[in-house]
Amino acid sequence: MIKVNLSEEDRWKKYGNTSPLISLFKRFHPLNEEIEKRINQYTFPVSFKKNKFVISPVERNEYLFLIMKGVVRGYIKDGKTEITTWISKEGEIIGTIRNLWLKDDSDEYLQALEDVELISIPHVLSEYLYDNFPEANIVGRKMMELYYRSAEERAYLCRISSAEKRYKRFLQSFPDLINRVSLKYIASFLAIRLETLSRIRAKL
Repeated sequence: MIKVNLSEEDRWKKYGNTSPLISLFKRFHPLNEEIEKRINQYTFPVSFKKNKFVISPVERNEYLFLIMKGVVRGYIKDGKTEITTWISKEGEIIGTIRNLWLKDDSDEYLQALEDVELISIPHVLSEYLYDNFPEANIVGRKMMELYYRSAEERAYLCRISSAEKRYKRFLQSFPDLINRVSLKYIASFLAIRLETLSRIRAKL
């Protein structure tokens, strides 16, 4: 369970005395003072060391997270095999999407691939903002469009028949991840063997 014991003033000192989530939301639509007040009050920063789990199936997920620093991957297990389903970096919001806002358990793992700094966004806050502020729904819709397109790109990427073409598409779509993420996770994300990926990279 993630807990925060810092006062509102102390928790945002590093970020100019306001939650970075406010700046992100304002890219999509202006916010009123009450929304900003609620965000400052109920979101909070957390950090995880490299390889630690942000969320795992043994925990009840109650948050989304905005990545301020670092890279996080999502994966599921098929027996002993880990299947990387997404990789995200700074400026992106992550969570166990398969059970988003549901009370069901999830079989997803969220793992820090670097030391990461995150802003925790409680599900209860998201639901409150959606229920009480029309502008929150506008922000949510516009952000959902971005993440839907990103999910569509991942779906397309994994359906390209040629492993080499899959890797080239990865370089095109995620050029800033290639030098930050272990090749074994990239191979898992692209659904190819690590040896195959190494041969492709040597060839290219």
